[in-house]
Amino acid sequence: MDVPLWMWLAVLAAILLMLAIDLFAHRHAHVIAVREAAVWSAVWVACGVGFGAIVWRMYGSEAGQQYFAGYLIEKSLAVDNVFVWAIIFTFFAVPRELQHRVLFLGVLGALVFRAIFIAGGAALIESVGWVLYLFAAFLLWTGYRMLRQRNEHLDPEQSRAWRLFRRHVPMTDAFHGQRLLVRRDGVLLATPLLAVLILIEVTDIVFAVDSIPAIFAVTDDVFLVFTANAFAILGLRAMYFLLADLMHRFVYLKIGLALVLMWVGVKMLLKIDLLYIPTTLSLAIVVTILAVSIGASLYATRGQGRKATEAPVDPPFRVATPDETRELEPVFRRRPLVRR
Repeated sequence: MDVPLWMWLAVLAAILLMLAIDLFAHRHAHVIAVREAAVWSAVWVACGVGFGAIVWRMYGSEAGQQYFAGYLIEKSLAVDNVFVWAIIFTFFAVPRELQHRVLFLGVLGALVFRAIFIAGGAALIESVGWVLYLFAAFLLWTGYRMLRQRNEHLDPEQSRAWRLFRRHVPMTDAFHGQRLLVRRDGVLLATPLLAVLILIEVTDIVFAVDSIPAIFAVTDDVFLVFTANAFAILGLRAMYFLLADLMHRFVYLKIGLALVLMWVGVKMLLKIDLLYIPTTLSLAIVVTILAVSIGASLYATRGQGRKATEAPVDPPFRVATPDETRELEPVFRRRPLVRR
């Protein structure tokens, strides 16, 4: 697919504009209500679908279907990421009004890291064709592992990233609003919010290792891979606030995601051996797997309402008092002028 430079620049500009609008709309820390999350989720999905329609119109049905297949795979795999975020926020007892800022920065970092991974993956496929066998085997193994560990959840306290951060970075014992760094008694300290951000970035990198090979099984066009990833990721914050309190109802979702990963792994193997599976059929199979797993989950848990993840009895961090926050020094201090 021959994509001119101006279209790349236009897409990047549109992404930055949408991020700026989202940041401006949530510039003040507040609790994101379900209704607000639903509206923003609809906006982000409309942006992703609208861009897919543009691709379909400009480059034909095959490119459009490849984009939508990649978008759907990335969006569905991201749901598991959302549930991990809920576990992290609950463990650290992050106030709900502070969660959006962390997720905004986390998504911004995810876009950068995934762009790097996509560029690296494309370069590997271009120069070392047999790497597709490794990608396919990795997807099959990841899907199998997800099936076996479908009832297991992340334990933030045992996370290597958290233990390294706690060991090597001086940190306060309280949240100070949306600040990531504070200065107290002349010492620069990280806040728990920075630790949460680091942990979210690390988990997203782990998820990207699974999702990037999966989308390369659908299309090897770098433009479609990047845009499908970007538009799927942009709506993750709103999706979190919409679904975090419903994670207990998606009991069969991990099975569906595992089957999707295994299917795209099989598709990649068949593609290597010159047995091409039409994108329409591949997309239909992915949609069917996800629809069945979600529908079965909602049916099995019918009658259950929203339920927040249980917070720890003794949370590791607290919220700083107004007096403690007022006593903080400026993070970036001007050096005093030296008179001669």
